[in-house]
Amino acid sequence: MTTADTHRTIHTVFRIESPKIIARVARMLGDVGLAEEFAQDALVAALEHWPESGVPENPGAWLTATAKRRALDELRRRKLLDRKHAELGHALETDASVPDVEAALDDDIGDDLLRLVFVSCHPVLSTEARVALTLRLLGGLTTDEIARAFLVPEPTIAQRIVRAKRTLADKQVPFEVPRASELPERLASVLEVVYLVFNEGYSATSGDDWMRPELCQDALRLARILATLVPSEPEVHGLVALLEIQASRAAARVGPTGEPVLLLAQNRARWDRLLIGRGLRALERARSLGPPGPYVLQAAIAACHAVARTADDTDWARIAALYETLGRVSPSPVVELNRAVAVSMALGPAAGLEVLDALKGEPSLSAYHLLPSVRGDLLVKLGRHAEARAEFERAASLTKNVREQALLLERADDCARASDTKEAPTELG
Repeated sequence: MTTADTHRTIHTVFRIESPKIIARVARMLGDVGLAEEFAQDALVAALEHWPESGVPENPGAWLTATAKRRALDELRRRKLLDRKHAELGHALETDASVPDVEAALDDDIGDDLLRLVFVSCHPVLSTEARVALTLRLLGGLTTDEIARAFLVPEPTIAQRIVRAKRTLADKQVPFEVPRASELPERLASVLEVVYLVFNEGYSATSGDDWMRPELCQDALRLARILATLVPSEPEVHGLVALLEIQASRAAARVGPTGEPVLLLAQNRARWDRLLIGRGLRALERARSLGPPGPYVLQAAIAACHAVARTADDTDWARIAALYETLGRVSPSPVVELNRAVAVSMALGPAAGLEVLDALKGEPSLSAYHLLPSVRGDLLVKLGRHAEARAEFERAASLTKNVREQALLLERADDCARASDTKEAPTELG
């Protein structure tokens, strides 16, 4: 393996493992800012050692152990090690091997990743800061990826994250799951974070891969844990339902060479029926607990696709109606964009384009690649290939995902060929 290959492997492993490393170290130190710093130290150590020594058999454990040793050094520096011995166990000091450290830190109190979510979503932070920080710490997303998820400038996200970590340290926010009485005020932000983490895994904003399944799995796992913590909250079960159903399509969303496969072209035999069944049951439970909120409505939309045996069987009129309700409950330009797609499928591309064109001046969508992408698709259906080509090219210029960019440029080329064919003179005789 070349040095370049090793470096790519290191960054891939770190991307997957960093949330767990940060959560474990934050539990030791009670400081998420320092925990992220020590996780980065472990990354630097791997970049220094692995090209010569080779990638360890368990690279995640190696990174975690390295970060924990940095944390132990910090505890010694603070002269707090004796107190931490009582909390973490004598094995943490006398033996730094991974099994003993894991045994000392892993107990029945709960899930460290969940603690990390709730700390990042603490009420001392603004809603925007809570979501940005948790995406950074839990999802391992870069500031650029978070900025694209929020449709705001990257420097804004960077400032939010720095200020959020400083606030948590200054306020000495404990690293713990909140008490039952505190759950409601912090739940909405947690649900939003889990949702955005899943979405980043489902359709990666950048990189060479269309999907990042590990993020989908982490988000789904956290959503299920939340459902056990707050079993009477319909929106929690709505989120679980939505993620279960969306995750059921994972195997069908990627082609043999990693290329994206869009919804209507997917082989539905490859959809995971077990996940769909779980999602439908979670949706029914959510509906039984109270009026539908945004996640319940989105889960209902996903269920319309899940129960359709073929793409032609999809109840697009119901989906359009659900998006209209969702737009009233939780107004958003992105919701309206999705409604335009549903309207086009139910009533024709001209009707969908009318809804879509009302969004052309929306500032938050000015750099959102799906707006020109959807518009290009509707223009193709209307036979306006030259206009569609320009839309697909613009969409390709806005996305940073290599796979998605290739798909959009391919569609632009198809439009160019269709336009040339249409404009070519007919050969007589």
